[in-house]
Amino acid sequence: MSRFDLQALNALAVAAGTEILRIYATDFAVITKGDESPVTLADQAAEAIILDGLKNLAPDVPVVAEEEAAAGRIPHTDGLFWLVDPLDGTKEFVSKNGEFTVNIALIENGVPVQGVVYAPALNEIFWGDADGAFKAVVTDGVVGETEAIRVRTAGDGVVAIGSRSHGGDETQAYLKRFAVKAFVAAGSSLKFCRLAEGAADIYPRMGRTMEWDTAAGDAVLRAAGGRVETLDGQPLGYGKRGRDGETDFANPHFVAFGDPAIS
Repeated sequence: MSRFDLQALNALAVAAGTEILRIYATDFAVITKGDESPVTLADQAAEAIILDGLKNLAPDVPVVAEEEAAAGRIPHTDGLFWLVDPLDGTKEFVSKNGEFTVNIALIENGVPVQGVVYAPALNEIFWGDADGAFKAVVTDGVVGETEAIRVRTAGDGVVAIGSRSHGGDETQAYLKRFAVKAFVAAGSSLKFCRLAEGAADIYPRMGRTMEWDTAAGDAVLRAAGGRVETLDGQPLGYGKRGRDGETDFANPHFVAFGDPAIS
């Protein structure tokens, strides 16, 4: 398994997050992309920081990043590549509710083997790989004491978590098969991290996502003992390209599980 220094990746995510927060405090403009999703200067500035950092850290590993992809600049990907979403939850950023994240993931043979998720407005950072999953508080740009995290056993009812900006009847219909005792709304890839730290148990996503939206959170969740599956029970894979009638890097509907006993 190929791995890189996660502390270096954390530092890179924090650097990007620092620039995001600087712009967050201004009267920034919002542009609508061709797919009707919003983008801001913060998305672009954070991505530039991450791309430059990954080039120095791993010059031979290609990077697929959201804004570069939107501009048509997508490198060839083979067994090993990075997936980057510099600002996941742009709608949360625009509405200023704080639930947006910086996401950096390493993909090897279709599997997210390392991931960092940083929520700069919430001062929370999560990361994971084969050594486990962890979180810390970030204060003034410094990552604090490391805390190991792990998924929990749900017990007599599950806590479901879902998108603050996306949802619908299909999600509610899926959840009817479980004894849901609470539903929590959250933005961006934080949903995976809440599962990973044992704050929720299941996250169904019955809407459009791209691989850069999910890869880092998926890596953290897997490292914490959880899993992410398509609706037919297969692990969510990465590097999906060249499929008939499908956009490159688009995900199918999926469900993320914390408690390994539920399915």
